[in-house]
Amino acid sequence: MSSMPSIKRVAILATNGFEQSELMVPRQQLKEAGFAVVVVAPKGPQIRGWKDKDWGEGVDVDAELASVSPNDFDALVLPGGVINPDMLRIDAAAIAFIKAFDDAGKPLAAVCHGPWLLVESGAARNRNVTSWPSLKTDLTNAGAHWQDAEVVVDGHVITSRKPDDLPAFCAAIIDALNGQDKS
Repeated sequence: MSSMPSIKRVAILATNGFEQSELMVPRQQLKEAGFAVVVVAPKGPQIRGWKDKDWGEGVDVDAELASVSPNDFDALVLPGGVINPDMLRIDAAAIAFIKAFDDAGKPLAAVCHGPWLLVESGAARNRNVTSWPSLKTDLTNAGAHWQDAEVVVDGHVITSRKPDDLPAFCAAIIDALNGQDKS
């Protein structure tokens, strides 16, 4: 009797001030691709996005960071926005969570200002990455090799520059998750 393959689980780690589209679009596309997506935040029950030049929609937090383990997930997505990663990069539990994905070689995807979290966790060092252009110096100073590209995949680390790159970003995450079956 063959067992059904388990559904892969993806964590999206965010807090207030995440770039609206950079959480919503990957969440939707990953769900449509058949993955279970869990919005993880330091505190619930809801976090609020940033859209254009003002606060955006609220998103329900599926799990608080203290209640989950990186072992519960197959991949991690880090949306940008300026406020979101800036708040998370001073949260020791958030950085430990991100570092655990890097150490385990699980898909670790960051878009726009999200790569600040790769800097803070050490995951940017010696990697090819991209980001919002203003992070180029931060990433370079952290030992990364910055490129101006729609999406950059270096091993298990996936990065993109901005909301316009979300189709390529989501496709790369889906490819990485599907590729786990082949290893």
